[in-house]
Amino acid sequence: MVQSIDRAMSIISVLVSDPNKQHWSISEIAEQTNLPLSTVHRLISSLIKHGLILQVPESKQYKVGYTWMEIGLRILDKMDMRAVARTVMERLAADVRETVYLNIPQGSHAIVLERVEGPMSVRSMDNLGERIPLHIGAANKTILASMNPTEAEQIVTDLIPDAEKRRELLERLPEIRQNGYAASYGEKTEGTASIAAPIFGVNQKVVGALSIGVPSYRINEQLLSSLIEQTQQSAQEISHKIGALP
Repeated sequence: MVQSIDRAMSIISVLVSDPNKQHWSISEIAEQTNLPLSTVHRLISSLIKHGLILQVPESKQYKVGYTWMEIGLRILDKMDMRAVARTVMERLAADVRETVYLNIPQGSHAIVLERVEGPMSVRSMDNLGERIPLHIGAANKTILASMNPTEAEQIVTDLIPDAEKRRELLERLPEIRQNGYAASYGEKTEGTASIAAPIFGVNQKVVGALSIGVPSYRINEQLLSSLIEQTQQSAQEISHKIGALP
């Protein structure tokens, strides 16, 4: 297994070794890697299946596949978002004096990627790296509501076995999407409330959510209105900085 990975990566290294040479024949790859032609052919076939290598139809030569770019952009997007978000989150946490969270979607769950604690926060906080099902909490609901409806419905179906509860959430998602925010009370931690807004990246795809955690007893109509406005403004600022259209 390790040998196969090493050999596969040596092929990839050849394909990106010369900026002036985009396409390589299988014999050139075999020569550069010092591997048997049959081995190179077998490995290339496997790499093509995963989009890591592409064959040029006209010449039958090979080049690096677009999967590498997709992976790189996803990693860069998350890294950039965390760095950009941190500055915005620190300012927001100082303004509202509460803890601010950044969640990113991962399949049917979301991960708490970043957290900035406020001076007035209670100690019951979501932990960094914690995976939370997408149907729980304001942040995750804004992510669900901003996704492709078919994809969101499938996730909700997988997460919620009760048909009535599933229907209630699916009926709420369009309203959350239209409003651009969600609020939840005690869904994950009793005695706490959360206000959240979605974060969008390139092509207006939802890439996360910004949320503020507040003890429920401090919430009133005036504070809620202010927190919604500040959360939305901060989420929009992060979105614009990572490539979303204004």
